[in-house]
Amino acid sequence: MADACADVAVVILNWNGAALLRQFLPSVLAYSNAAQIIVVDNASTDDSVAVLVQEFPQVKLLAHAANLGFCEGYNQALNQLAPDIRYAVLLNSDVAVTPGWLQPIRQLLEARLAVAAVQPKIRAHAQPELFEYAGAGGGYLDRLGYPFCRGRLFDTLEPDQGQYDDARPVAWATGACMVVRLSAWHALHGLEPEFFAHMEEIDLCWRLWNAGHEVWYHGGSTVYHVGGGTLHKSNPRKTYLNFRNGLALVYKNTHASELAGTLATRLVLDWVAALRLLLQGESADARAILRAHRDFYRRLSHWKQKRRQYPPRLTQQRPGVYRGSLVWAYFGQGKRKFSELDTRLLS
Repeated sequence: MADACADVAVVILNWNGAALLRQFLPSVLAYSNAAQIIVVDNASTDDSVAVLVQEFPQVKLLAHAANLGFCEGYNQALNQLAPDIRYAVLLNSDVAVTPGWLQPIRQLLEARLAVAAVQPKIRAHAQPELFEYAGAGGGYLDRLGYPFCRGRLFDTLEPDQGQYDDARPVAWATGACMVVRLSAWHALHGLEPEFFAHMEEIDLCWRLWNAGHEVWYHGGSTVYHVGGGTLHKSNPRKTYLNFRNGLALVYKNTHASELAGTLATRLVLDWVAALRLLLQGESADARAILRAHRDFYRRLSHWKQKRRQYPPRLTQQRPGVYRGSLVWAYFGQGKRKFSELDTRLLS
């Protein structure tokens, strides 16, 4: 059939997620329209492998000998895909897909050869009327490189009332469910291994834009995401990764004309965040921010090399960028919805 997805591999990275596999794999198998389903096990210590072998024999299993993290776990897996696979879906193990979810995205990739990554609409599994934190209605960045989404500003989630049912270019597509064109993925060597996890998909999408590709959101496809399955947002390890990777993200990808001011402002705001956490008694998170800064500078030579390898060619005048401060709009002006942002500052 014309819409069959036999040239698509749905790749699910698993670590100690046997219960999630039992819960969510059935929908992936039922609704992925002839795509190859692959589970990549990141050296789980639970019974994930046994569950796959015994209960889902139709799923292809790739087993890593060690926990390689999100980035390298996917990099090595996608390097092993068969030559006839043109598109790969990075799909979290806690995502429920819906009938017809994959075909509209593949059709967009087929129709627009410049598009290298696409995400569907992401709604919350526990509260399905709401957009979900990781991706929502498509990823944006503000002028300082802070990520947000249509349908989600910081922790404020909008109900889905059809306001983001369109298909459009965005700054980034979520790693919870991102379909990538493998030729572009391999040309940029996939995800940045140093990130390990968190913001790695934003970095990839920013590099794709700088390399001349496009990143899109498609509201004609919907999936439901649990979220927070590996690290809760209050975990100091997550705080560390978000702040360290946030600095690296800005340093690697910001145009030379904008880098100095952007990075300096980010550093100041990070110190303000650390002080605020300390005053609130959350000393572990405050220390995590200080470690993030320390380790960013320790690896500065690496980030410089990556910046040279993937030169930042685009300024803020590109799709998916809000050329204002989201921090000020949200905390200073009380704006809680994407529609309340100044449209004159949206690309």
